[in-house]
Amino acid sequence: MTERPRILFFADAGAAVGGGHVMRCLTLAQALVEAGADCAFAATPAAAAILDAFAEPTVERLPLSDETVARLAVQVGDRARDWGAHAVVADHYGLDVAEEMVIRGSVGLLTLLDDLMRPHLCDLVLDSNLDRSPDDYPGVGALLGPQFALLRPQFAALRPAVLERRSTASAPRKALVSLGLTDVGGITGRVVEAIAPMLGEMSADVVVGQGAPSLPRLIALAARDRRVVLHVDTREMAELTAAADIAIGAGGSSSWERCCLGLPALTLVLADNQVGAARALEARGAVRLAALGGEAFEARLATALGQLMSDRAALAAMSSAAAAICDGRGAERVAARLLEGLHR
Repeated sequence: MTERPRILFFADAGAAVGGGHVMRCLTLAQALVEAGADCAFAATPAAAAILDAFAEPTVERLPLSDETVARLAVQVGDRARDWGAHAVVADHYGLDVAEEMVIRGSVGLLTLLDDLMRPHLCDLVLDSNLDRSPDDYPGVGALLGPQFALLRPQFAALRPAVLERRSTASAPRKALVSLGLTDVGGITGRVVEAIAPMLGEMSADVVVGQGAPSLPRLIALAARDRRVVLHVDTREMAELTAAADIAIGAGGSSSWERCCLGLPALTLVLADNQVGAARALEARGAVRLAALGGEAFEARLATALGQLMSDRAALAAMSSAAAAICDGRGAERVAARLLEGLHR
């Protein structure tokens, strides 16, 4: 290929699924642009709202109406043809092989981000979870494992200094609470209120999106408790993760961010597709799972946090185990492989 590659992204977003699909696509788009490609997003209103908050103004948006997945696939194919895309990268768990066939018919290469181990009609699948094998995605090319996790470059840049600091065991001073921008079910407010009595002299950075159900509750809490620092639609997740000594986080793609920077975490599984990865991380000693639900959830969470905060040896072991899983350079690896496929 002699012309500049043009790659169109399509990512799911909304109250039920959060903003993680759009965020990891933005990371890959940045890596592709740095490698010499042009990128744009075919975006529903929900995805466009996340792009407005986090993407550079120069990122082109091709609007999609908010319809069924089948209709969206047709629209994505139309946008790909009109824009002259050479490839589409889709991150949407609702797509099946019928919709994939529609999109693939409009471009030379279709790449899917997935972790559900299901049949696909595409050229390349990216699944960054642990314990995956090519047999999980028969008949297609596959990029598997945390070495391909899509992290923004700031994480890899901060990694050496942060891991050196974590190698010296010390009492935790700062917690990070990050349970997704959309704050499914108002979980962030419940968690922060549960752990506040356990903080002592520690502070807690709390990350949510502008539309989070917990936001009014969290604003009031931060106003009366200076230890709680609220970050709304922050662009500084790498810096916040680096500064923290312990985290309470969701079991999604942000797990790899915490691993890259060796941050010990209590992990809450907030969606069915997070279960396998969270259990695999626990089996490797990188996280501890905190069971969600039940009347005693808040008390169990506070107890688990208190136990971990007081066990420096456990924190050091978790940090080392986490750091061994992901180095933060996945986006550049995926970009290189995708462009290599286009040139072939």
